[in-house]
Amino acid sequence: MKKNSIKNTRLNQEVQRELSSIIRNDLKDPRVAMMTTVTDAIVATDLKTCKVYISVLGDEKMEKDTMAGLKSAEGFIRSTLAKNMNLRHTPQLIFLPDHSIEYGVKMTKMIEEVAGDDHSGLSDN
Repeated sequence: MKKNSIKNTRLNQEVQRELSSIIRNDLKDPRVAMMTTVTDAIVATDLKTCKVYISVLGDEKMEKDTMAGLKSAEGFIRSTLAKNMNLRHTPQLIFLPDHSIEYGVKMTKMIEEVAGDDHSGLSDN
């Protein structure tokens, strides 16, 4: 896999920032949850596609509704992105669910449980 150039890394960060702002401020679709976060945006080197990783705080139904809302609003989001950023080509947006935050919280709880068990065993001695 090709390593990202500095230009591509900056572009990814700027696209992520803009998409986050568009979803939070401009998108009025009721299916999109209030606690929706753009965790990453990876623009292909040819600028044709952009994988947008979305994290939704809530249950599985809320996540499915949010992803459906984002996919149906892709045209609006893409046109707003084109207006806000000066790109020769606006990439096609591919929305993907990101469960890394959820996984991190789960792992933290498991670590705390193990650490709590270790500390309780030490205090008995």
